[in-house]
Amino acid sequence: MTETDDDDALTPIVIAGGGIGGLTAALALRQQGHNIVLLEKANEISEVGAGLQLSPNACSVLQRLDVLKDLEAFAYAPDGLRIWSGENGKQLARVELGKFIRERHGNPFWVIHRADLQRVLLDRAQKTPGITIRLSCEVQDLTPSPYDHLVCIYRLGEETANQKCKALIGADGVWSRTRRHIPGHVNARFSGQVAYRATVPIDQVDAKFARDSGLWLHRNSHLVHYPIRGGRELNIVALAREDWSDETWSAKADKDAVLRVFKDWPAETRNLLGKPERWLKWALCSVDGSGPWTHGHVALMGDAAHAMLPFMAQGAAMAIEDAAILAKHLPKNVQNIPSALRSFERDRKPRASHIQGISRGNARTFHYSGPMAFARDTVLRLTKPKSLAARFDDIYGWTPEQ
Repeated sequence: MTETDDDDALTPIVIAGGGIGGLTAALALRQQGHNIVLLEKANEISEVGAGLQLSPNACSVLQRLDVLKDLEAFAYAPDGLRIWSGENGKQLARVELGKFIRERHGNPFWVIHRADLQRVLLDRAQKTPGITIRLSCEVQDLTPSPYDHLVCIYRLGEETANQKCKALIGADGVWSRTRRHIPGHVNARFSGQVAYRATVPIDQVDAKFARDSGLWLHRNSHLVHYPIRGGRELNIVALAREDWSDETWSAKADKDAVLRVFKDWPAETRNLLGKPERWLKWALCSVDGSGPWTHGHVALMGDAAHAMLPFMAQGAAMAIEDAAILAKHLPKNVQNIPSALRSFERDRKPRASHIQGISRGNARTFHYSGPMAFARDTVLRLTKPKSLAARFDDIYGWTPEQ
């Protein structure tokens, strides 16, 4: 066993997980003056999946970390979100985005490929003195240390190593190992729904799909699509109620399987779903955000603390928000780290739980049938685009200062 024996003045905060939340936390905590050691279990930091939405609340954090300008070349700013009926193909409503949202909240509403966002964050972290990234490392255990610190024991290839740290931040996702160190927290649960994800070059799809973001509603399933990679590709996410029998929580799928699930949909959407040759299928799992997030010098953030269903498209945004507020509660001269982490939890838990509740509610609303679907569609038809956008003010209008 090898051991690192840092001077107390330089003792770092350890972050487990090199995803979007972990990298954002590394930058935010370093901005406060902390040394950071980020441990990532993979042998390289790469993002799986495809697109995500960067709403103004997330962009407000990225702006303060001075990375928003680096993302602009990869982002796409849709003018609106068009909502369609998956039963008959008719447009139900349009939500105003673009210039309206930017002027209303002071930051853009972007859609972006996960890999592009993660690459920009990683590049900034690698160039920032005081942030050390160690790959092929996974936290195995924790032991107390003198002077109110921890010793983090982590796997390093076939060996183990020690790292003294001020705190351990679990940003290691829905299947977090750090969560084992938080008494009373429960593991992720399968929601009974799956997501099929794919991308396709934008020039291969009808212009109807290439301009704005799109949301199609159908009983027990729905479809989301929006441009990414600066508008060069279309991200497609097809979601449905379905059992899960694969041995892992993500698996390859072919387009015939997708088309069977969406066999009752309009021809134009089936034509779109037939474009990609490669699909990934994901089990949608959630973590109850009302459980404990902290214990002593250990805290969870992002999906590790409150993984949520994607029906409000705020999973990445909540991890980014967490990073900002975690850093806010951990100034460089913080004296009582367990107390600071508890304050972080108290600060963030109501908002994360609120967004989880909205996501669960949308899961029901999106999949209505019969009279409930008729009532939903009628409300959508009668509501103006800017009024629909204003319904998200409490989500999109958030900033770290609040």
